[in-house]
Amino acid sequence: MRLLSLLALVSSFTLWDAQGEEKPNFVVILTDDQSWVGTSLQLDPEDPSSKSDYYQTPNLERLASMGVSFTDGYAPAPFCCPTRRSLLIGQTPARHLYQKNQKSWPAKYRKQLSIPRMLKAAEARYATAHFGKWDSRFDGVSPEEMGYEVSDGKTGNATGGGKGSGGPAIAEDPKLIAGITSRAMAFMEKQVAAERPFYVQLSHYAVHLDIFYSKEAMARAEARSPGKKHTMAAFAAMTDDVDSAVGVVLEKVTSLGIKDTTYIFFLSDNGGRKALPKAPEAALPLNHPLRDGKGSVYEGGIRVPFVVAGPGVKQGVVSRVPVTGLDILPTLADLAEYQKPLPDSLDGGSLKAVLRGGDTVIRTKPFLIFHQAVARKAQSAIREGDFKLVKNWDQKRVELFDLSNDRSEARDLSLTMPEIRKDLEGKLNEFLADVGAETRKTTSKDKQKISVAP
Repeated sequence: MRLLSLLALVSSFTLWDAQGEEKPNFVVILTDDQSWVGTSLQLDPEDPSSKSDYYQTPNLERLASMGVSFTDGYAPAPFCCPTRRSLLIGQTPARHLYQKNQKSWPAKYRKQLSIPRMLKAAEARYATAHFGKWDSRFDGVSPEEMGYEVSDGKTGNATGGGKGSGGPAIAEDPKLIAGITSRAMAFMEKQVAAERPFYVQLSHYAVHLDIFYSKEAMARAEARSPGKKHTMAAFAAMTDDVDSAVGVVLEKVTSLGIKDTTYIFFLSDNGGRKALPKAPEAALPLNHPLRDGKGSVYEGGIRVPFVVAGPGVKQGVVSRVPVTGLDILPTLADLAEYQKPLPDSLDGGSLKAVLRGGDTVIRTKPFLIFHQAVARKAQSAIREGDFKLVKNWDQKRVELFDLSNDRSEARDLSLTMPEIRKDLEGKLNEFLADVGAETRKTTSKDKQKISVAP
C-alpha cells in the first residue's frame, strides 16, 4: 500500500516544477473575421454600441465574467494569415511576412521561438496541439515545423468551407466547429489523464465566409428581431454555433477539474467584414462605431474581442489597457516561468500584471505597430497612448486620431497637432526601416510571385 501511495505521489509530482508550483495549462480560442462588435459581450461598459444588436454569445459573456475583457484588444494584423503567424512567434507582420526578402525569410521564420517551443523549454512535459485553421499560405510552413506535437496539418480557408463553398446553408458540422472542438477536448482529456500540462489552440474557420450554420442555431436567430447594424439571421446562427463551442471548452475545463490551473484566451484574427452577401439592408455599418473593417488598419480592421480568464485573473473586470495577440507568447512565458531571455525581436509583452489588476504592459517599444504591403494595400498604423497615426503609402496620406474621444476615427488631427504627428510618423518610419519592411504593394512588373487566397 505504501508503494502504491509513493508511486501516486511521484506521478503527481511530474506536473510540478522545481519550486513546487504546478505548471498551468493554456487554451487559446481564435475566431476568424469576428468583429469587435460581433458578439453580445459589451466590451465597453460605457458604450452600448460596443456589442452586437442582434447576435447572441452567452458563453463569451460567461468567459468574460470569469476574467478580464479588454476594450482595446487588437489583432496583430487586419488579415488572417499574418495574424496567425504573429501570434505564434510574438512578432508584428512587418518583421516576417511582407518583407523585401519574401523568397528567403521562411527559413528564418522556421527558426523563431514559437509558443510550443517556448513551453517545451519551460517544461519538457508540456503537450502542444493546434486544431483548425493554420493558414500558412505563402510557403507551407507546417504546425509540426513550428513545434506542435499534434495538429490538423496545413489547413486553410477552403478546409473549413471558405469562399466559394456555397451557403448560406445548414450543415451537419458547420465550419467544422464541432470537429475542431471535439479533437481539442479529446487532447485535453488525454493530457490530464497523463498528468501533463498542455497548450491547445482552437483556430476556428467561423465566422469567415462562406456562411454555414446548424438548424438549432438558425431557429434561435430567427426568433429574435434584427438590429440596426446586424440583420442577417444566417450570420447570427454561425456566430451562435461558434459561441456554443466556447461553452463546451468551459464545461470541459470544469469537468476535468483543471479550472484552477488553466488559462483561457479568446480573440479574433482580425476585424469584421464591411459587407455580407445576401444580408438584409442595415441602417448602420456592420462594424459601427468603428471605422472600416477587415483589410484596413483603421480600428474596424484590427480591434477585436479579447478576453482572458484563469487562475489569479481578476474576475468580471474590464480593462482599458491596449493589448494585442502579440502579447500572448510573452504572457505564457511569464506564467509558465520560462527561464531564458526572450528574443529582442518580440513585439509583445507579458499581460500577467494586467490580468492581476495592473495597468501597464512592458514591451520593447512603447507603441503598437500595424503594417502590411507587398501582397496587400500598403498601409501602416502606430498607436502610442491614446494617439494613433494611420499612413496610406500609395496615396501619401497621413492621419492622426485621439482614440480616447474619437474611437470612430472621424476627426483627423494631423494638421492641428503637427508635433504629435511628426513624432509618431518618425517612430513608425524608423521601426519599419529597422526591420526591413516593404512599403509598397507588389505590381505585375515585379519578379516576386505571390499567391493570395481570398
